[in-house]
Amino acid sequence: MKALRVPKRHANTIIKRLVKDSLINTNFKIKRDEKFVFIPLKGPVDPKMIHDSASIIETEFKEKEKRPRDFKEILKDKIEDELLADIRRSFDIIGDIVILEIPEELEEYKHLIGEAALKFTKRRGVFRKKSKVKGIKRIREFEHLAGEHSTETIHVEYSTRIKLDIKKVYFNPRLANERERIARQVKEGEIVLDMFAGVGPFSLAIARYKKASKIYAVDINPTAIEYLKENIRLNKAHEIIPCHGDIREVAEKIPEKVDRIIMNLPASAKEFLDLALKLVKDGGIIHYYEFARDFETPIKNLLEAAQPFKVKILHKRMVKSKSPGVWQIAIDAKIQKS
Repeated sequence: MKALRVPKRHANTIIKRLVKDSLINTNFKIKRDEKFVFIPLKGPVDPKMIHDSASIIETEFKEKEKRPRDFKEILKDKIEDELLADIRRSFDIIGDIVILEIPEELEEYKHLIGEAALKFTKRRGVFRKKSKVKGIKRIREFEHLAGEHSTETIHVEYSTRIKLDIKKVYFNPRLANERERIARQVKEGEIVLDMFAGVGPFSLAIARYKKASKIYAVDINPTAIEYLKENIRLNKAHEIIPCHGDIREVAEKIPEKVDRIIMNLPASAKEFLDLALKLVKDGGIIHYYEFARDFETPIKNLLEAAQPFKVKILHKRMVKSKSPGVWQIAIDAKIQKS
């Protein structure tokens, strides 16, 4: 097929121009040798209008592998169009594991959907959510659909390595930006309390910046604490102090007031506001999370719990959608005790 041959030193500039004018045949791969770059063309081109050093030649190109835009495209000829519309485009990837939500009406197609997701993502295994997050350990049931059956993986988030087992601990990859937002706020020498730490994603994000002097990371799930200990080792995050147990009992053993508290338990963090307010220093900051339809409700709960202290709302944001009209709300608040 016809190609534009150009010297390597001019190739990048010429390719940018050809792309702008839609002159490259994108079904084929551009190729190179020691001196020249060969660009597959869509149609007739006057080489001298492109560059003085360009010329037209006949050559062969390797065809590009056509990758589907999403895994629904893989299923187009296998599942009826009206059912395809019900498959959620979004899915979670934790390490090399894919997690899907498949509606009940597509039950008979679940393995087919799983295989499509495996092919599209090129990950190791695909699982389907089978229950909501439940119990004090905050775990959910999963069903294996395709690939390897192992549920242990290492998830990488902003260069932090997080080892976990999706069946044994809670972890939400969609909070990566929120964790990073909090980590960047921590100042030199701060003492931090992560009240519901899980395998430590918030604590590990903070530790990566090497500003906090201590990070108390508490969780009631013993398996989560064992993974947290492993994650401390993996990331050399030795400022983290892992603490297993109910936060109300563990709090009695924390020997000092803290500068910053993370309360990422949006379903029931409200029940622990009294404890957080007791543990935070005068002028300290609480990052409070609650499922709500608006900002007013979590702010009201925080203000009421904080009486007679003064509360300065530093920031509020909707982190992610939980269900139609309900959001995980984040409130950053400074607590002034005097």
